[in-house]
Amino acid sequence: MSKRIVVIGAGPGGLAAAMLLSSKGYDVKVFEKKPYIGGRNAEVRLGDFKFDMGPTFLSMVHIVEELFFAAKRNLYDYMKLVELDPMYELVFEHKKLLMTRNRHEMKKQLDTLFPGNSVGYERFMRDTKKKMNVLTPILQSKMDRLIQLFQPKVIRALPELELSKSLYDVLSQYFNEEEVKYAFTFQSKYLGMSPWECPGAFSILSYMEHAYGVFHPIGGLNELSKAMAKVVKEYGGQIFTNCGVKKLWIEGKNVKGVHLENGETVEADEVVINADFAHAMTNLVEEGVLTKYAPKKLDKKKYSCSTFMLYLGLDTQFDLAHHTIIFSSDYRKNVEEITKTKQLSEEPSIYIQNACVNDPTLAPEGKSALYVLAPVPNNFSNIDWEKEKASFRKLLLKTIEQKTNIKNIEKHIEVEKMITPNIWEQDIYVYKGATFNLGHQLSQMMVFRPHNEFEELKKCWLVGGGTHPGSGLPTILESARITVNGILAKDGVHTVPVSPLPAVEGLQ
Repeated sequence: MSKRIVVIGAGPGGLAAAMLLSSKGYDVKVFEKKPYIGGRNAEVRLGDFKFDMGPTFLSMVHIVEELFFAAKRNLYDYMKLVELDPMYELVFEHKKLLMTRNRHEMKKQLDTLFPGNSVGYERFMRDTKKKMNVLTPILQSKMDRLIQLFQPKVIRALPELELSKSLYDVLSQYFNEEEVKYAFTFQSKYLGMSPWECPGAFSILSYMEHAYGVFHPIGGLNELSKAMAKVVKEYGGQIFTNCGVKKLWIEGKNVKGVHLENGETVEADEVVINADFAHAMTNLVEEGVLTKYAPKKLDKKKYSCSTFMLYLGLDTQFDLAHHTIIFSSDYRKNVEEITKTKQLSEEPSIYIQNACVNDPTLAPEGKSALYVLAPVPNNFSNIDWEKEKASFRKLLLKTIEQKTNIKNIEKHIEVEKMITPNIWEQDIYVYKGATFNLGHQLSQMMVFRPHNEFEELKKCWLVGGGTHPGSGLPTILESARITVNGILAKDGVHTVPVSPLPAVEGLQ
C-alpha cells in the first residue's frame, strides 16, 4: 500500500506538495474548506469578469518549471505565459517611471528622470546578483536546527544578509533620489512589511524581477493553482472542496490524520498543513497541546499588514499599464500608518492591475477587469471595517481618478466585489487578516520561523508563507519542495532536485 498523505488546504503550497508527492506514487488527499481551490491564489469570477484573488506577479518562473519537470510534466502544456515589458508603471507625485527588465532602457529612464542614478542601478544589479547566489541555497533547504546557522553556506551568506541594515538602508547605498529608492524597495509589500523595517537581505526581491522578469499567465495567476491541481488528479490524487478539516487527529504528539467537519475521520501517515499557520494552530489543534505556538504566544508574534481589495468589472477600457503602483506623496508616513500606528491613511498607496491590456480572456470585448489593492493595517488595529469600508472605497476610487487616466470610474462599474481585512480573517481564514502571514523580521526567519517539519508535532509538515523560507509565491513553492524532500528523504525515496539559479545575461 502506498503511503497516505493528507494535505490541509488547496493553496499553491499545498497543491505543489500534492503534485510532487502524487507524482512519486503517494496516496494524496487534499481537503479544502472553501468551494474553490487556490487559497489566496484563487480565481474570483463575477459574471463574465475574472480576477486573481491575491497574487498577480509571477517571477522566478524557473522554479515553477522545475517543480513541473520533477512531476514529469511540462509547465507549458498547462499554461501560457506572457512576459511583461515594461514590468509595471510607478506613479509618484510629479513623475512616472516605467520599470523594465531591459537594462539599457532602465538606465536611460533613470538618466532622464533622476540624473546620476543609473550608475547605482548597475552596481545594485551586480552586487545583488552575488547576494542572490549565496542566499538562494538557504532559501532552498530546510532550516530547523540552530546548528544549521553555522553551516558553511550560511556563514558565506552572512555578509550579504546585511543584518544591521533595513531594505531602505541598503538601497540608499545605490540611489540618492527617494523615488528611485522606493522603486526598488516597495517589493517589501510582498511580505507585508515596511522597507524601513524589512531586513536588507530582501533587496533580492526587486533584483529577481529585474533579472528574471515579470510574467502574466493567460487567464490569471490562478491558472497555476488549476494546473497543479490537474497534475495531482492525473496521478490519482484526490482534491475535496467544500470539505474542511475540523481538527488534527493527534495521539500524544503524533498526528494520525484529520477529523473532517462532515464527521468523517481520515487516517494518514503524514499530514501537510497548508492552511494559514496561526489560524491552523489556533483552530485545528486542541488547546493545551502546543507550547511554542500556543494561542497566547501566537498572539504576540509579529504579523504582516493586511490588504483592502476591490475587484471591478468595467464596461469600458482605459489606457493604463498592466501593473500600476500609485505612491502616496508622503510614502513613509503612509507605510508607518499601516505597520506602526495602525490607522487608516488619508492618502493611501494603491496597486492596480489592468490585465486586460495583455489578456482578453478576463473580460468581454471592450470591457475590463480592474483589480485594486491598498495595503492597510491588520486586525490588531481594531479598525471598524463595517463603518469605514464605504468611505475608504470612495477614497481609493478618487485617488485613482486623480493619479491615472481612469475617469468617472463609478459610472463604468458593472460588477464589484470587496474584501476587507475582516473578510480575510472571517471568511478566508487568515489570522488577524494578515494577508502575507507572519512578519519577516530576523527574529521570525530561517530557523526562527515555524519549521517545515513542524517542531511541535510528529508526522506533521508545513507549507506556505508561514513556514521557511517565507511569503511570496516563489518562496511558497520552495517551501513545498523543502517539505516534500523532507518526506521523501525520510522514506528513502529520491528527492526533488534543486537546480542552480539560471544565468543572467550581461551581469559579471
